Amino acid sequence: MKSSSIFRESSDKTERWIVTNMARLSPFVLSSLCITIFFTGFFVFHQNPLISDQNFLTLHPQIDPKCDLFKGHWVPDKRGSLYTNSSCSTLPDSKNCIKHGRLDRDFLFWRWKPDGCDLPRFNPKEFLNMVRGKKMSFIGDSVARNHMESLLCLLSMEETPKDIYKDGEDRNRIWYFPNHDFTLSTSWTKFLVEEHERVDGNKTGTGLFDIDISKMDEGWFKGLPNTDIAIVSAAHWFFRPIFIHRGDETLGCIYCNEPNMTQLSPDQGFKLVYSSVFKHINECQNCKSDLETIMRTISPAHFENGTWDTGGSCRRTSPFGVNQIDLQSNEMKIRTSQIEQLEVITKGDHKGKKKFGVLDVTRVMLMRPDGHPNSHWGNKWMKGYNDCVHWCLPGPIDAWNDFLMAILRQLR
Repeated sequence: MKSSSIFRESSDKTERWIVTNMARLSPFVLSSLCITIFFTGFFVFHQNPLISDQNFLTLHPQIDPKCDLFKGHWVPDKRGSLYTNSSCSTLPDSKNCIKHGRLDRDFLFWRWKPDGCDLPRFNPKEFLNMVRGKKMSFIGDSVARNHMESLLCLLSMEETPKDIYKDGEDRNRIWYFPNHDFTLSTSWTKFLVEEHERVDGNKTGTGLFDIDISKMDEGWFKGLPNTDIAIVSAAHWFFRPIFIHRGDETLGCIYCNEPNMTQLSPDQGFKLVYSSVFKHINECQNCKSDLETIMRTISPAHFENGTWDTGGSCRRTSPFGVNQIDLQSNEMKIRTSQIEQLEVITKGDHKGKKKFGVLDVTRVMLMRPDGHPNSHWGNKWMKGYNDCVHWCLPGPIDAWNDFLMAILRQLR
């Protein structure tokens, strides 16, 4: 999406809603709300049993049977990225941190090292051969788009893609690799399920949403039957007042402070939504029988010394160690909710219909406060505001595609 226009529109709604509701929100809620409305792109730890049934991906894809790819640390790597900010012709301007003045380069020279094995480096040629004749869709918000853009840059080192579609708001894109008959797309959605924003007497958005978990957002779900590989994610829009419904039944609300209304935490809201999303995917009659759905867990923000609108920034230039991250953070709680619902859909009565897997990036990326654009994102309409939600390209987000390739290898 074009971050400049979206951020501009969101800024107006943010100001109106916060002025009206400031007294009702705690500092944490207000901070979270500000971050999520501004950045239209994005937000514990417990031991999870592996799902080893042959019909399903294990939740933690393995090279060594005893190795959890997502439990490890970042180690120096002199090789750096497979591409540069100048060699990738599709790299979006808002993620081109080096172009916009970032001087340090250390953040480019790290790789993820699982604690019991090695994660193979991404291989564009092999990846394109694996997905030959397939259609892959990234379904989610602008962090999902960020991930797709990373993959696009990596694959462009092997074959130049054709830009065959974008909508008027540049939210939905389709790229095609003719030599491999491979289609790569993004499908933008706030909550994955059907949503409506409440409006005031002037027909102006209030920042309060009603979502119906019994119905999927048709923007992405109608395209699922033509999809071979779906990368599903959604997070940041849940940090705002939301009324959650199942058809005519109201289940509760997040941050609404309504009397006689069941109050839900964001992670409870995640459970309700993801449970329904996975069920709809698993029972999709028109979808391909070999549809592969990979759920990406929440990607953390790293604002320090304030929020986006109070001078918060992310100026660090090197990764955290494992002992420097908070394994009880809100991001990790949400990550747990996501994984629990994925476990449910791969067991019992749901078992054996579709293939599911997880791209468990939360703990991995909590260690990379150095990977965000910060002030180096080139948005002339929002000078002075820092992006600590999205990820620089090239940068640590490229490791997500190392994981993605490992997951796809496991299926073949």
